[in-house]
Amino acid sequence: MDTSIQRNPVYQQLNDRLRSALAAEYQSGDRFLTEREISEKFQVSRATANKALASLVSEGLLEFRRGIGTFVRRDLIDYDLRSLVSFTEKARAAGKKPKTTVLTFRRLEAGTIDCEIREALELDSDERVWELERLRLADGVPVILEHRYVVTSFCPKLTRTQAAGSLYQALTGPHGIEIAGADEVIRAVLLPRKEAALLEVTARAPAFEVTAVGYTKDARPLWWERTLYRGDQYEFHSRLGPVRSATPARGQLRSH
Repeated sequence: MDTSIQRNPVYQQLNDRLRSALAAEYQSGDRFLTEREISEKFQVSRATANKALASLVSEGLLEFRRGIGTFVRRDLIDYDLRSLVSFTEKARAAGKKPKTTVLTFRRLEAGTIDCEIREALELDSDERVWELERLRLADGVPVILEHRYVVTSFCPKLTRTQAAGSLYQALTGPHGIEIAGADEVIRAVLLPRKEAALLEVTARAPAFEVTAVGYTKDARPLWWERTLYRGDQYEFHSRLGPVRSATPARGQLRSH
C-alpha cells in the first residue's frame, strides 16, 4: 500500500489511495482500516481520516457495522420483482455460498393460525398447513428470515430436509406442483429486537418486509409468507414499462 501523501489536496489524495488499496489489497467482506490506523499510516488528522471513511461508505464501497468496525462491502443479492427465483440460485449467482437453517418445521391445523392468514389461504379450520421458519445465510451471513405457511394438501410428504433446501424446487419437483406466481406487498420496516438478533444486526435496523400469497397454476392459494430481508444485503430490482395514463392504485392506505 502506497502511504505517501502530498499535502495539496490531502483529502482527495487520501481518497484515491484508499480506493487503490480497496481494489488491490482487499476482498469483499474484509475488515478495512480504522480511522486511527488511517490517520497513523498516512500521517493525516483523525478528522480527515473520518471524512474519507464516511465518503467511501456513502459511495457504497465500505459498510459500517456498529460496534464491530468498517468492512469492504459485500456484493448485494438482488431480488427480482418480475419472477419467483429461489434464494439458493440467487445467492450462487452472486458468488455466495447459500445455507438454510430451519428454525421451525411442523404441521398445524389451520384453526390454530391467524384468521387473516387462514382466509388468505382459503382454508377451513380443520384443514392443515406446514409451518416453516427459516433463516437463510449467504457466506455464513444471515440475510433473510422467513415465516411461511404452506397448504399441506398440496405437499403432504414435505420433509424437513426439503425445507432446508430450495422450497420452490421441492414443490415443483418431488411434489409436482405448478406455481403460477405470487401477490406481494413490500414495505420498509425497522427490525424488532428478536428478529434483529437472528439476522445479526442491531435492533431497529432497516429491512425489507415482503408479505405474499403464492398460487398454483389453477389460481389456488399455496402458501402465505412474511419474509424479512436485511436492508444492507439486498437490493430490489424491477424493470418498468412505458409511460401510461394514471389508473386507480391497487391496495389501500394503512391506518396509523
